[in-house]
Amino acid sequence: MQVKVDLKVFLFFLIFLVTKNIKIYSILMLFALIHELGHLIIGLLLGFKPEKMTILPYGLKISFKTSNKDLNKKIQKANLLSIKKIVLALAGPITNIICIIVTLIISKNIILEKEFYENIMYANILIAVFNMLPIYPLDGGRIVKEVIHIIYGLRKSYKYTQIVSEICLYILTTISSVLILYYKNIAIFIIIAYLWIIVYKNKKEIKAKEKIYKSIEKYENI
Repeated sequence: MQVKVDLKVFLFFLIFLVTKNIKIYSILMLFALIHELGHLIIGLLLGFKPEKMTILPYGLKISFKTSNKDLNKKIQKANLLSIKKIVLALAGPITNIICIIVTLIISKNIILEKEFYENIMYANILIAVFNMLPIYPLDGGRIVKEVIHIIYGLRKSYKYTQIVSEICLYILTTISSVLILYYKNIAIFIIIAYLWIIVYKNKKEIKAKEKIYKSIEKYENI
């Protein structure tokens, strides 16, 4: 499996260090790793093959390779592959929910600093909620894409998922603007800006795919 590091990780690390939030960032990255392990385990159980792991500023991302066997099932059994991808996307947030439950159980039996348990709880809640946002390529966005794929087909899934992502991000940006003014936390601004970069990049990729679709349609009509 290929491992790739996004150099912006070091920029985020430096910013959180300067703003004295490095402890929070370290905890978030730790449980982001556990979150991704949830994806990995379920992916292997579903028969996907891990192809690449990318270390990103907001966590980790494991890309899976679709086997020919799964592609054949997609043709034979319609939406089976899409359903498997939905289960795979849900695996990460569910892993964080399990971490929250385990933390609650341990906190009642092992007495440690209250702040220690609170940090773990907040980190897992934040990661689970963040990843379930319907913004592609977050887990929530992937689920939206596969559901739309099942209902309307692959081509429309790209377009509609992008629309949902942009609407959600506009709402999130509005809410975050208030939070930034209230908490004066630059980290929120950086995360939102990074999400806009991802969504914009994805929009360019969708436009490129749409050109291919139109070229194929034009060729078929000749």
